[in-house]
Amino acid sequence: QVRLVESGGGLVQPGGSLRLSCATSGSIFSINAMGWYRQIPGQQRDLVATITSGGSTDYADSVKGRFSISRDNAKNTVYLQMDTLKPEDTAVYYCNARILAPSRPWADYWGQGTQVTVSS
Repeated sequence: QVRLVESGGGLVQPGGSLRLSCATSGSIFSINAMGWYRQIPGQQRDLVATITSGGSTDYADSVKGRFSISRDNAKNTVYLQMDTLKPEDTAVYYCNARILAPSRPWADYWGQGTQVTVSS
């Protein structure tokens, strides 16, 4: 069974940094795009950043220049380096990956989410 597990969330002061990780486990043939989304209670889940299998990246305007997405294909892991954090970055962060597995054709998988709180 394919699983995505996030880690690295927590409480940080404005201007601080956090690094999120999302590890993929289970039997996998291939991973296409991977990404990070965030959601505030009562609101829709919004795209933060994506990265293709070839390393091309895309970011939401609100995080450009502050966040950096990367991936380690050998470890099937995606990272989100978040710098110069602002209170408005507070949300639950979810990782996403498009995966081809023996048990299932290409499909989107989600992690369980990790809370990021930016507050003094």
